[in-house]
This record gives sequence, structure tokens and C-alpha cells, in this order.
Amino acid sequence: MNSQEELALLQEIKKIAVKAREFGLDFYDTYFEICPADILHTVAAYGMPVRFGHWSFGKSFFKIKSKYDYNLNRIYELVINANPCYAFLLDSNSPVQNKAVIAHVFAHSDFFKNNYYFSHTSRQMLDSMAVHAERITGFADRYGAREVEIVLDAVLSIQEHINPHVFCQTKEGAHDCDQKDLLLCIAKYGHYLEEWQRELIMLVREEMLYFWPQLQTKILNEGWATYWHTRIMHTLPLDSAEAVEFAKLNANITMRSGPNLNPYLIGFKLLEHIAANFGEQQLFNVREAENDLSLVRNYLTPELLTELDLYVYQSIGHEWVVVSTDPEEVKKELLKMLVNCGFPTILVADLDYQSKGELYLRHRYEDAELDIPFLEKTLPRIYLLWGRGVHLETVVDNRPVVFSYDGQKNSRHFL
Repeated sequence: MNSQEELALLQEIKKIAVKAREFGLDFYDTYFEICPADILHTVAAYGMPVRFGHWSFGKSFFKIKSKYDYNLNRIYELVINANPCYAFLLDSNSPVQNKAVIAHVFAHSDFFKNNYYFSHTSRQMLDSMAVHAERITGFADRYGAREVEIVLDAVLSIQEHINPHVFCQTKEGAHDCDQKDLLLCIAKYGHYLEEWQRELIMLVREEMLYFWPQLQTKILNEGWATYWHTRIMHTLPLDSAEAVEFAKLNANITMRSGPNLNPYLIGFKLLEHIAANFGEQQLFNVREAENDLSLVRNYLTPELLTELDLYVYQSIGHEWVVVSTDPEEVKKELLKMLVNCGFPTILVADLDYQSKGELYLRHRYEDAELDIPFLEKTLPRIYLLWGRGVHLETVVDNRPVVFSYDGQKNSRHFL
């Protein structure tokens, strides 16, 4: 991009910012950077421009890059929830694409700033993650890269098992730890953890607390950004060719994606429905107070479900089969997918099981069985962190069962 193109882009950013504020959007100061695809792929894989290294991020990068190389997916922009906000634009975007994604960025920033579920997240997490990366690099230098990787593998295998709302209760004794916060329980009470290992667990937990609201609001956040970039683009003086290009871009963003849910489409349609039936002020009320679960529960109507062509399907034999198109059943299944951001709820039931210092976990079973092979791979990693036997109670084939790992082998017994 030459200096003349950069000046034109800067002028567009200023114009779109004015339009966005005229619509009532209230966003952080935003810094834009033009980046090649590999930079966007790296940020998408790591979740941040700066973060500790781990092989799983490299695996994510390869998957993202492969989809881009085969023209299966393209990342036009990435936005970082921070104050000021940072946005990365793909250097091969056309001027029309940049206009749309700039409007999209301002709407994301407005959402980050004003949605309740982001109200307790750190706006300086960029700096914090850079510090975390330095600390973990220091651990690797001092204790060995392989040793740090082993601990990170174990922690990342259970990183979703936190409680973003209630961190720790104030009761006395070993059970003062919040039931849902497995990472916190292990960091506080793991029997043989060294101090650097406890710190590493807490660093990963802090980063997961930052990412959690983004998982809770994927549909609403992307729908909000799509709704407003559409509104803003319709006010800009586009010629016929530009209007056609934007229409194609928007159609690609909001297209149905086969058996997978498209959060851009679902969120956009829900917000259109709200604006049409409850007025534009209700949009801002929803933006402030809702997450995906409450949005779908409160506003997804049978008519919208039919329009979106949503259905319930499952694997039967060697085929995937549609088992229901009934709106109530479809909505019920969608809500189940959104509970706890789609992760199983695992509760800490006992930190001193059978008075042996063993860890007893309980799966909150809600008609969805755990992935047994994954479970049996994860228990040894929890054991590595906890230091003594680990047990997990769940339901298989409608029967309660306990899976255990004793440091040498997995076992199970039905209750």
C-alpha cells in the first residue's frame, strides 16, 4: 500500500467512525494495522498478537492457513478487545472490503466496551500476555522446555474448566474452592506442584477468563458487527460496481454453512428481528445485557428457525441423518449447545476422596455423554497436576459410572 492509498484509507476510517457514532455506537479509540495473511493467521491461532508459545497454536495456524490457501476461508480482519482497541486488516482487501470491515471493527469495539459480560475483563491484556509469555519462557530456561511443555499440555487440556463469575468462596478449609473452577482448585491444592507450576496454571486461567466472554457472545458479537456494518455501508456513497461487490461480500459472510452454524447469519437475523419488532433502542439494550444463551432463548422464534433452515441431526450408522425440524426441538438443542459455551460442566465434588487426598469430579450430565476416549486421555493429565488419584463420575448408556486414573492405568466402574 503506497502513501496515497494509506491516506485514502485513513480518510475512510474517519468518515466511517463519524457514521458509526451517528448511529449511536460508542467505541474505544481504535488503531488499524494493514497486515499480510500470515500475520492474521498467527493472531487468530494464538488468540493475541503476543502470547506464550505452544504446539497447539502452531496446529491451529496450519489449519487456518490451509483453509486460506485452498480458498475455503478468508480472514478479512481481527479485532483485539483492549483499550485502545487494535484491529488488523488483510493487506489484500479491496477498498470496498476495507470499508465494510472498518465498520465491522467499530461495532465490535462498541460491543466489547458496552456488553456486560466484558465488564470485568482486563483491557490491558495485551501487556499482560506479553508478561506471561516472558514468565513462561523464563520457566523453560530454568526448568527445561520439555518440562514446561508437559505441564502446559496438561493445563491446556482442561483450560475451559473455570468459573468466570465466582472465583472462590470464603468457607474455611480445603473446600473453600469454587466447585466449577477446576484450574483454581488444582493450583491451590495440587499436592506436589512447585511454585512455578502453580503460577503457570494461574497464568493460563487468567487468559481463559479474558477469552471466556468472547465464547459466551460469539453469535451476538458477530451479529452486532454484521448488522452495523450493513447499516453503515448502506449510507456510504457507493457506485454500482462497489454496491455489487459489497452485496457479494455480505452474502458470503451471512451465507448458510451446511451443517455448521454461522454466527454471523444467526446473530444478524436475530438483531434484524429485534429491530423490526421491538425498535432500535432494544438493540442497544440487548447489546448491553445479553449473551448468546439469553439471546437465543428470548428472541429466536419458530418463524426465524424456519427461515434459517435449522434442524437437529445425528450420526446413525455410517450416515448423518436429520432427526427433527420441529422448532421447539431445534431451539432446545441449540440452547444445550450454548450452555457453558458448549463445554461439559465438571464440578469438583471432593478434594480428599476416601481420605486419600484424591480428586473426585462430577460431570453435570444433561443428556449429552462425554467423549470417552478424550476423557481417558485427559485424566492422566489431571493426575499429573493433582499428584494423586483422579476420579470422574458421569453417565454412560443411562447408567452412572466413575472413571478413574491411579497413576498407572485408567479404570471404570458402574455405580
